[in-house]
Amino acid sequence: MNLGAYDHYGFAAVALFGTFLASWALVARMHDVRHGAFLASLDGVAPPFINIIGVLFALTLAFLANDTWSAHDRATTAVFREADSLQAIVSLTRGLPETERATVDRAVSGYARAAVEVEWPLLARRQHSRGTSEELDRLLGLLATRPIGDTLGPAVHARLLAQAMEVREARDQRIALSQTHVNPLKWLGMAFLGFVTMLSVAAVHVTRPRAALVAIFLFAAAAGPTAAIVLIQGNPFQQPTTVTPVAIAALIRPG
Repeated sequence: MNLGAYDHYGFAAVALFGTFLASWALVARMHDVRHGAFLASLDGVAPPFINIIGVLFALTLAFLANDTWSAHDRATTAVFREADSLQAIVSLTRGLPETERATVDRAVSGYARAAVEVEWPLLARRQHSRGTSEELDRLLGLLATRPIGDTLGPAVHARLLAQAMEVREARDQRIALSQTHVNPLKWLGMAFLGFVTMLSVAAVHVTRPRAALVAIFLFAAAAGPTAAIVLIQGNPFQQPTTVTPVAIAALIRPG
């Protein structure tokens, strides 16, 4: 099993357990009687102060989540564009003689099969298939031949080639989106802001350790799982919410 397809679960676990570990350490320090005098000297931070850092943390997490959902939407759109263009190629070549039409249908089916059965599992590991590229090149070369152009006419042939290039562009986009991975700087920045937010909560409740315990753990219960969910769904071609190739698979001919 290639762990590269599941490393996002590890990052999510780090975010989840790291959040609760940091909150536990902070609460334990506040309950340590040896630090009582020092903590009492920090009393006086106004409660609204939490809002300043909390908003910065919330915005950072929201931007990261938006990037994740946007990548999923763009990946889904790319897959449907690819499937629609392949179907358009099949439709535009209906005017060819039966032998040539069957050849085009086999080429489309061959590419769809390679994309679904060979390349799709690789996308979860941020890789792509050379064989699928060759199948696409074979399809493009076939559609660009003079006999097909002469039979269909200039207008239809130009449209056919445009659809073929649309397939290539859509495939390139889904491959690019499959390279989506955890950005260390973004997530380290978010982790830093999350810890500073917990510090601000502790500062406001510095003379009330029990209230601080409740507030800090409520923050951890909200922030930790949310960050873990965003991390788990960071790549649109990884489980558990992978973009499916059903639309492309519909173009595979049996046999």
